[in-house]
Amino acid sequence: MPTVLARAPGRVEFIGNHTDYNGGAVLGAAIDRYVWAAAAPNPAGRWRLFSVGGAAVLELPSDPGTKYSGTDSWANYPLGVWRSLRDFSLPQPPGFDLLVDSNLPPGAGLSSSAALELAVALALVSLAGKTDLPPAQLAALGRHAENHHVGVPCGILDQGTCAFGRAGHLVHIDCRGPVFSHVPFPADAHLWIFNTREKHALIDGLYAQRHEECLAAAKTLGVARLTDLTPAQLRAGEGKLPPVLAKRARHIVEEQARVQETVTALQRRDLAVVGRLLTASHRSSQHLFENSTPALDRLVDLLEKHPAVFGARLTGGGFGGAAMALTRDRFTEADAVQIERCCAANHDRAPEMLHLQTADGATRIGLQAGGMD
Repeated sequence: MPTVLARAPGRVEFIGNHTDYNGGAVLGAAIDRYVWAAAAPNPAGRWRLFSVGGAAVLELPSDPGTKYSGTDSWANYPLGVWRSLRDFSLPQPPGFDLLVDSNLPPGAGLSSSAALELAVALALVSLAGKTDLPPAQLAALGRHAENHHVGVPCGILDQGTCAFGRAGHLVHIDCRGPVFSHVPFPADAHLWIFNTREKHALIDGLYAQRHEECLAAAKTLGVARLTDLTPAQLRAGEGKLPPVLAKRARHIVEEQARVQETVTALQRRDLAVVGRLLTASHRSSQHLFENSTPALDRLVDLLEKHPAVFGARLTGGGFGGAAMALTRDRFTEADAVQIERCCAANHDRAPEMLHLQTADGATRIGLQAGGMD
């Protein structure tokens, strides 16, 4: 019987595509789709891991020290969290039973991995007797697990947004600190997600390749981070870069500027400007960072033309996943279905649509009779 239950939200990358690991600023939204982790001590000191919808219980005598592949690859995330507890000098439960459930679509760019990491971290430290884990430490722990034990060189956007989420707000992260703050999200604006069902597997190499390209561009330009440059400074120096690195650098530097412009526009409640910035972000991802796909581009093309849509862009690491639309009240499910049908006419499958609300961040919650809700 579980003794601990924790929940962590997914997140939408509102704007700031690949700026986080470049030391820039990002805006994210924690969303009302979650990963739950229920845990109990295992008296025999063994580990038993099970994901609802998974094939079978994964039972281990101790930390195997290796990575899993195939249908068991999800276990790398809780195992990475357990190892990271030691790295952060936090208590580790010697043995545990762990049950994971989720209503987040995996591989859609909504950060199911970060939500899994944070929910498992809260559950495991609770089993070990620690009841307080500040959001900043929780975010750092989750990122460490993904960077060092899973193998994705992500920044702090995903884990930071999942940890610091607040209903009715976006999470602003200055990744140089990192420093976390909140930006009010207008009550009359709506977030719609259109999941292409093209699973983006960031560990497969394209994400890491973009990371390396950004580092190489910064080194050539003589700065520690591309976000240390203004657009004018980049224009003055980009002739030193090979064409591909020049495109990557331009995306990051201009995206950094778009994040700040978006914050200012949100503070003015100027959603028309916010929408234009979101769509400009997608076009930069499409043409300069080249982490979009034809299915994502088609979605943004359709959404951009809809009169009830302020703007749209891919959300998350790219190379598949989902597009996000910022809409007016009058954008309805019928409108979303029409977008789906138009996409299905050009691709082999219709996207999955989600109408999302902003939500609070990761937390421990009470156990309820009849399971998790």
